[in-house]
Amino acid sequence: MEFFQERVHVTSREEIAPGIFVLRFRSPAIARQCRPGQFVNIRSDASFVPLLRRPFSISDVDKDEIEMLFNVVGKGTQILSRKIAGDEVDLIGPLGRPFDCSRTATHAMLVGGGLGVAPFPFLTRALIAEGHRITSFVGARTADQVISRNIKNCHVATDDGTKGFHGTVVELLRCFLEKESVDNVQIYGCGPAAMMRALSNLAHEKKVRCVVSLEGDMACGIGICQGCPVERREGEKKYSLVCTEGPVFDCEEIVIR
Repeated sequence: MEFFQERVHVTSREEIAPGIFVLRFRSPAIARQCRPGQFVNIRSDASFVPLLRRPFSISDVDKDEIEMLFNVVGKGTQILSRKIAGDEVDLIGPLGRPFDCSRTATHAMLVGGGLGVAPFPFLTRALIAEGHRITSFVGARTADQVISRNIKNCHVATDDGTKGFHGTVVELLRCFLEKESVDNVQIYGCGPAAMMRALSNLAHEKKVRCVVSLEGDMACGIGICQGCPVERREGEKKYSLVCTEGPVFDCEEIVIR
């Protein structure tokens, strides 16, 4: 799939929760080409501090603008959190393998932990366009960190019980699957590795197909640096790269560490 490197202008920045931001860029080329689950690799500043680019999920697309959701965790995201309309950012994208939104199942269950919800607004719109029924499960540490904007039919879990279900989002999904009668389901997951491992185990136990978007240390985003391997369960290849052969994988094909 074709990708572009370009300097784009910020069109808006919004802090939607403490330390969590939505940044929008005008990029007709990337907006036209991208699909849910893909990402962009960003140079946050014209200097070389930080030296390496950072990968961010494309959260949504609106005409010729793309949207990115992130939280402040280091120097690069601190710089991005201070961007204002008109500032320039260097992007490479769209990168990676997207979610398959074709109608292989009628009921899509979206399961996100923390900022793992980032690709879900874009994915939600694509699944609705394909005629899927959607149920979403969103987890966070505490109530003010819950992000559910532009996510449909949302069930919430918090680690401290300050909103919704008291526990993890995977535990919430387990309760739902055991209480509700559901069929023809596919799970779409995104979040930290420990959560993805638990989600994969639950899907295997319940015999539900599950695809996940993995996080990885992607310095280049195009397969050159080899910094984001994920182990495969079988086949001649022992590893795949998250940046080029993912970030979306079928849980049955990989080992999530």
